[in-house]
Amino acid sequence: MNKFNAQKTMYDGLVFDSLHERKRYVELKLLMKAKEIRDLKIQVPFVLIPEIREDSTEIYKSGPHKGEKKPGKLLEKQTLYIADFTYYDKDGNYVVEDAKGLKKGAAYQVFVLKRKLMLHVHGIRVIEV
Repeated sequence: MNKFNAQKTMYDGLVFDSLHERKRYVELKLLMKAKEIRDLKIQVPFVLIPEIREDSTEIYKSGPHKGEKKPGKLLEKQTLYIADFTYYDKDGNYVVEDAKGLKKGAAYQVFVLKRKLMLHVHGIRVIEV
């Protein structure tokens, strides 16, 4: 269990962060079987901010990247948003969902920021279920 009493659980050989997330997965599988949605995926990563590196002038002298510029020192790792579910609805719309139970605290505030970045960077509105 985590600090919000969410219990990790398994279903279909997959690990879910909460019973709520597993329940939504079961619902989406039924919708897929009924052909209401298609191409259901779980835990889909989206880059919100790419990694940031120092500029470099060094060039590879050999190997498969010979002649290419070497990457500079890593200053900041990339920032990812990992969607609980993505799928296409019967009208062909791409849907990104996040199963949220408790909507308070620092973890939820981080999610809200990432939700806003998803809309700004990718033009995708994340649906909370």
